[in-house]
Amino acid sequence: MRFEDIEIGDELPAEQPDVRVERVREFAKTAGMLTGRFVDHQKAREQGLPGAILPGIMSQALLAAVIHRWAPGCAIQQIDTVFRAPILVDSHPTTRGVVTSTDAGAQTVDVDLTIENEAGETRVIGTAVVRLD
Repeated sequence: MRFEDIEIGDELPAEQPDVRVERVREFAKTAGMLTGRFVDHQKAREQGLPGAILPGIMSQALLAAVIHRWAPGCAIQQIDTVFRAPILVDSHPTTRGVVTSTDAGAQTVDVDLTIENEAGETRVIGTAVVRLD
């Protein structure tokens, strides 16, 4: 992907990341966040949650991954997220992105990002500044 190939409004390919409990457990263990709210539905319910939830940094990682698959070799200069509601473990979320602006001088694009649940509800929103050569 080259900067010259990108236009405002371009959509990143939507993806359905793997958020099965086994995958989340592996992530949480690596991140030092192996607690019940992330890997055990019953323990999460005991804490008042609807079930086990994705760690926030895993949600950010899923958004960064969709950018890197769209533009291999790019550099994410900044990524910000707002967590509106939790993403449930063992669910089927969809990550999406759209280019909202370009800066030819800096060779960067701004991308709006979302993670939606199966019902189409936006659970996480974000923006990223991505440098392309």
